[in-house]
Amino acid sequence: MLLSRAADGLYWIARYLERAEHTARLVDVGLDLGLGRPDATTRRAADRLYATLGFAGVLDGPIERAPLVGAALFDLAHRSSMASCVTAARENGRQVREEISSDMWEQLNALFLAVRQIQTHGDRRERAPSICRTVIAGIHLFQGLTDATMGHGEGWQYLQAGRFIERAASTAALIDAFVADQAIAEGGRLEQIDWIALLRSCAALEAYCRHYTADVRPERVTEFLLLSADFPRSVRFATARLESALLAIARAGGRDTGGRADRLAGRLHSSLDYGQVDEILNDDPRAYLAGIGAQCGQIHSALYQSYIAYPIESAIPA
Repeated sequence: MLLSRAADGLYWIARYLERAEHTARLVDVGLDLGLGRPDATTRRAADRLYATLGFAGVLDGPIERAPLVGAALFDLAHRSSMASCVTAARENGRQVREEISSDMWEQLNALFLAVRQIQTHGDRRERAPSICRTVIAGIHLFQGLTDATMGHGEGWQYLQAGRFIERAASTAALIDAFVADQAIAEGGRLEQIDWIALLRSCAALEAYCRHYTADVRPERVTEFLLLSADFPRSVRFATARLESALLAIARAGGRDTGGRADRLAGRLHSSLDYGQVDEILNDDPRAYLAGIGAQCGQIHSALYQSYIAYPIESAIPA
């Protein structure tokens, strides 16, 4: 059974890197949203994206976006900033160095050093789009090295659990922000470019177009990002992988697979398996999406209680 210290470190490496990628992608998309659009529209679109990261209200005016970009990318005091997440992932990697491969550590360290070097450049805000894409590519490389060079045992499963619980919660929160603004938008509808921005924020535009063609409709976007069984950034896909990882962790630790953490993950996964987008949208979509975030929080707490912060006597066989 993996030491709780190692399990905790691996779990948070994955969560922090997933959060860093999510932040970088939102910044990149948010910058593109400002091209050729009215100032007030740009402000609303940017606020909608960054509110899910906890950066709402950073902007002082509808035109000046530099403070928001700088905070989201480089504010080490904010737990969702790209630099803060990469730094925290690297620190967790240093603490569990014996559990990860040399290739993984070298890539994690290289990513940290690259971000730190970027922070010292005076033109970092001007180069924000290329910075975002560099960091996203670096995180993808780390994930590929993880799958290729680390044994797919208990430690690898903690990385999967962290990655997919973060993804499920962040995607649900992002969908919720758009559904909320759709309800209060003038005329009752956001512009098509806004829904395209949501798809791009989840790297889903091309996959959506292959599935539905280029007819971008709010209900279809919501269905795809929430209920797709095949797209890796949908909430349903993420919860399926989360459930699988927790079941594997339970088996690796010699525990019954009916524990609280995997039971909660299974319940969430099942609700998405049988969910219908028309029922969700016609009932109370915001409550449904908020419920996903709350359930992810419960799964996190149960995982900690069962495998990381458990009383010492519970780890000793009877």
